[in-house]
Amino acid sequence: MSGARRLGRRWRRHRPLRTRLAVAASAAVALVAVGVCTAAFFVIRYEMFHQLDLNLTQSATRVLQENRDAGPQVVAGECRFLSAPACAQIVPALAAEDPAHPYLLPVSAPVREVATGDRAPYFSNITLSGKPIRMLTTRLGHDKALQVALRSDSVEKGVRQAAGLLAVIGAAGVLLAAGLGYWVSRTGLAPVARLTATAERIASTRDPRHRIELPPGPPGREDEVTRLAASFNTMLGELEQSVTAQRRLVADASHELRTPLTALRTNAELLARADRLTDAQRDRAAGALARQLREVTGLVNDLIELARDEEPAPLLEEVRIAALAEHAVTAARAHWPATPFTLDIAPAASQAVRPGVPARLTRLLTNLLDNAAKFSPEGLPVEMELTTSRHPGPGPGPGERLELTVRDHGPGITAQDLPYVFDRFYRAETARALPGSGLGLAMARQIARAHGAELTAEQAQGGGAVFRLTFE
Repeated sequence: MSGARRLGRRWRRHRPLRTRLAVAASAAVALVAVGVCTAAFFVIRYEMFHQLDLNLTQSATRVLQENRDAGPQVVAGECRFLSAPACAQIVPALAAEDPAHPYLLPVSAPVREVATGDRAPYFSNITLSGKPIRMLTTRLGHDKALQVALRSDSVEKGVRQAAGLLAVIGAAGVLLAAGLGYWVSRTGLAPVARLTATAERIASTRDPRHRIELPPGPPGREDEVTRLAASFNTMLGELEQSVTAQRRLVADASHELRTPLTALRTNAELLARADRLTDAQRDRAAGALARQLREVTGLVNDLIELARDEEPAPLLEEVRIAALAEHAVTAARAHWPATPFTLDIAPAASQAVRPGVPARLTRLLTNLLDNAAKFSPEGLPVEMELTTSRHPGPGPGPGERLELTVRDHGPGITAQDLPYVFDRFYRAETARALPGSGLGLAMARQIARAHGAELTAEQAQGGGAVFRLTFE
């Protein structure tokens, strides 16, 4: 790290926010002022030289019309005087054809190239008799070039005067920026200082239930500080919910782990006395121990998955949802051989893609199919359907929404259970005797939201439940 960068970081670290804001505001306004003045200078300079170039072009056009068939010569030579018209000369392509009298304007190799047509006409700046000259070199007929020149010191003087005037304006803008920055830092941060004091009192009490009192006023007309306080209150609410959810997760996880851990310890102690058991008892205890280890491992893995808030950006890729659905249904058929699975993919949805992590989206679909198969009576199908529909507003594709539904023909979801079906560890009365940890649907919704999709549940017509996954 360079010394200047270290010095700047040390300065920022030891200066209050008010000073940093004043410096930042002053620098921003000063930068704009200097930038505007610089841009204005280049615009003025361009326009003045452009007008001079137009005069040269008009003079060249007049000379071309009057001397189209003339030979190499000096046509006019008064341009060394300020108010004189343009001086002009005709130059041949070959130096051997030059006239006996010397040229007034300098003749270089590029001039000969213009005469032969190997180079396009061009403008240049020269000095003649100690005076600045602007010169146009263009082609005249066949194998001849025309040079036309005008005094440019008046233009350069105007450019210098504009530069001086704009420099004064820029300096005044910098001083004004410093004053405005100081005023903004004093008036703009005074309410923020009061808000900071209130926030510090909240931090000292460590009570996320506390809120900042907002000033009364009509909604929609709050100032920035009031909106900041409202946002802070919203953040406190989210913090309170997060702390509550964390405590509930720890309590639920400890409750769910207690039973399998107790069974694991019992079977382990039983196997420790294997010499007193029969072969059948030993095999039964070993099988129970392996099954409980798988349950605990699955529960811990689910908890780790639920701790992830978003998908890693490097793993995102364009995923064809239809291919994932086919793979998930094939795996479900192998895992639930007694349950028939059907898959219906609309032609418009067969090639639809969305950004995502394939392994995570596969886990989402697998959880939905496993949940449906768990509640479906034997012999009744689990139906998966992938369709597209149009929706208003911006979105990927020409206003298309991708929708995947999974339906079972089981007992369905009661109205009392529907609001909690995606909660962690929540299990309805009808599901408590079935295997599972109560984390599958919670994980499915979290994966969906991490991919910008929404997962909902509803009661199906004719019985059963429908889970609807919608990609915008």
